[in-house]
Amino acid sequence: MDHPRANRFLDSEIPNLAPEQCLFQVIPAPYEKTVSYGGGTAQGPEAIILASGQLEAYDGASCPCEQGIHTLPPAATLEAIETAVAHVAAMGRIPVLLGGEHTVTYGALKALRDAGETFGVIQFDAHADLRDTYEGDPFSHACVMRRALDMNLPLLQIGVRALSPPEVELRKSRAIPHYDADRIGRHGVPGQLLPADFPQKVYITFDVDGLDPSIMPATGTPEPGGLTWWQAMDCLAAITASRTVIGFDVVELAPIDSLHAADFTAARLIYNLMGYITRAMAANDH
Repeated sequence: MDHPRANRFLDSEIPNLAPEQCLFQVIPAPYEKTVSYGGGTAQGPEAIILASGQLEAYDGASCPCEQGIHTLPPAATLEAIETAVAHVAAMGRIPVLLGGEHTVTYGALKALRDAGETFGVIQFDAHADLRDTYEGDPFSHACVMRRALDMNLPLLQIGVRALSPPEVELRKSRAIPHYDADRIGRHGVPGQLLPADFPQKVYITFDVDGLDPSIMPATGTPEPGGLTWWQAMDCLAAITASRTVIGFDVVELAPIDSLHAADFTAARLIYNLMGYITRAMAANDH
C-alpha cells in the first residue's frame, strides 16, 4: 500500500510560512552510503515528515511550532547538506537535519565550524562512532565523531554501549566525557550532565539507536540496553536549560513497513526537542 507523500514537517498543524518567519529550518538528508548492517536510512526523512503530520501542536508544555517550522528541499549529498546548513546558519536560524545515516552530521558540523561558530557536540548514540576508518572509508557512519574530533570540536557522549577496543582507548586518551547507557540505566541521569567547561553553544546529534530497541526497533544497528524515552527527555531538558542549541539532527531511522510507531517516535523526539529549545529561549528572555 502506497503512503501519501508529505513535503513539510507538521504540515497538518502549521501553514507553509516563508523561511525568514521560521526559527526551525528542517533539512531532509536522505543520504545512505556506508550502512554496515541493516539498510533503509535513506527513507528516514520522508517517514519522519509523514509521521509528523500526526503530531499535536501542543507538546505537553507549549506549542513549539508557533516559532515557525520551514522545511527545505532534500539535501542528498554531503556537499548539499553543508550548503543548506550554511544557508540556515547565515539566516540566524536553527538547522534541523533529518537523516539518513549518521555521516550526514559531518556536513552540518563542517558548515557551522566554517561559519565561525564555537561550539561543542553532544552525541546520543549506541555506538561511539570514533573509528578513524571503517571498511576503508574515513567518512563511514562509524567514523563521524572521529571527524568531529579532527575539527577540534569538544564532544560529550550519551547512551553509548558498543565500542571497539581502539575507541575505548581513544576516549581515555582524549578524556572524552561520557554517560554510557549502563550508568544512566543503573543510576539515572546525573544532576550535572555537562562538564562545567563545555562550550555554551552546542550541536545535538541524536542517533535513534541511542534509544532502547524496545521503543526504537527501526534502525540498522540496534543494541539492547538503551535509553528509555524519559531518560532521553531528561537529558535533552538538562542540555537545553544550560546551553544554547545552534542546530541538531536525528539520524539512522530505517523505517519498517507497517511499523508506524518508530517513525512517530522519531518525529515526536524532534518536536519535543524544538519545545525544549523554545521554552529555554523564552526563559532566557525574561
